[in-house]
Amino acid sequence: MLVYQTIRRYKPEIHYIKYQPRDDAALENLNHDEDVNRTWENIKENIQTSAKESLGLHELKQNKPWFDEECLGFLDQRKRAKMQWIQDPSQSNVDFLNNVRREVSRHFRNKKKSHLRAKIEELETNSKVQNTNDFKKGYQPRCNIVKDEKGDLVADSHSILARWRNYFSQLFNVHGFKGVGQAETHTAKPLVPEPSASEVELAIHKPKSHKSPGIDQIPTELIKAGSRTIFLEIHKLITSIWKKEKLPEEWKESIKVPIHKKGDKTNCNNNRGI
Repeated sequence: MLVYQTIRRYKPEIHYIKYQPRDDAALENLNHDEDVNRTWENIKENIQTSAKESLGLHELKQNKPWFDEECLGFLDQRKRAKMQWIQDPSQSNVDFLNNVRREVSRHFRNKKKSHLRAKIEELETNSKVQNTNDFKKGYQPRCNIVKDEKGDLVADSHSILARWRNYFSQLFNVHGFKGVGQAETHTAKPLVPEPSASEVELAIHKPKSHKSPGIDQIPTELIKAGSRTIFLEIHKLITSIWKKEKLPEEWKESIKVPIHKKGDKTNCNNNRGI
């Protein structure tokens, strides 16, 4: 998790490039008889480092609705002027670069002003026809406080996280439910063979792409684009889990995001988790 706090998102070329593990020998020599947590940490570290070295990092850029093809052409013009100045740092090229930069900045300012002016006119038109939905959607105040079990408001971040953790834990983990009789049954365990390498590889390619990663911050595309060595080591890990009947502790954790449904936003019961 600490590694991925500095990694925003991998480049889109991940769908086309098969990255190689950083150290095939290190993966192949993993001791799968050791704790499954340690084995998974080694595989995860190898995937993260290999992807970072092979694919690089891609900084997310803020979406600007007023930025169009014309603005892109101005950017190309500025790049060409800068390259010309680098190749020949004469005074004429310096003046030309400064003029291009001023022209590009002026164009961007005008584009942004035009976009804002159009949005203001749209809001004015909607207000005249009693269409106030845009006004409601335009500003949505964030609710940074929640109510605890007693109904008291909590504002500090640690207490808020603890409240959400307890709420979802009680919601998804039902313990000690009374009123239902539980009868102990004994059934014969069927002889189910352990997963094969082909089954694990098929399961790796089955999940959909472009989905949010889990707590390990490894997107599905990274594992799909991995080499044969990655698939075999994951299969060995699955086999070890199958025999020991024990999951890595990180696999038992999940990220829940509360989405407000209706009513009081400070009441956890009025939110659903995704």
